Amino acid sequence: MSKIKICGLSRAEDIDAVNRALPDFIGFVFASSRRRLDALTAAQLKDRLDPKIKAAGVFVNQELDFIAGLYGSGVIDIVQLHGDEDEAYIAELKEKTGCPVIKAAGVGDTLPPLREGADYYLFDALSAGRGGAGRVFNWAALKGYAGPPYFLAGGLGLGNISEALRTLAPYCIDVSSGAETDGKKDAGKILRIVEAVRGRKQRS
Repeated sequence: MSKIKICGLSRAEDIDAVNRALPDFIGFVFASSRRRLDALTAAQLKDRLDPKIKAAGVFVNQELDFIAGLYGSGVIDIVQLHGDEDEAYIAELKEKTGCPVIKAAGVGDTLPPLREGADYYLFDALSAGRGGAGRVFNWAALKGYAGPPYFLAGGLGLGNISEALRTLAPYCIDVSSGAETDGKKDAGKILRIVEAVRGRKQRS
């Protein structure tokens, strides 16, 4: 069964919503974004988060010491890299912290070359903004993929999650804008998205 991640949480009420729905992962964005957090706010939100939910930190070309500080203090449990981080960067990060690493890759009509050393990949629609475009990419590009487990992102929501699960076998479904109404996380959508991924097991 695929896991579920709700990304881009930024408010106390967002944390309360996921604590009720209990996705497997949530995401705190530290890169340039309308959802961007500073370290203090992220720490306050993590203190409020149910410990059963793992928090991913989303970064773009961030200094290693900043990431290491967040991981070492327990603000994040897993690192998600969306920039130009290469194999050497990933290896140094893992040596310094021991943290699990997700490396994001933008996908067009074909799967791009992938950086080695990550524990997971995250596949999103190719965009100048390094993800977060809210668009679905051509899932056929993943046909035959046989690498590490992957997070599937890009324009996912209640209207297409079931299709994604039927078509692919992602380790985790990753939803951000699809769990929002008017640019804010929607508690009702979060709950229904978690139920959609988990199916009857969630409703029983």
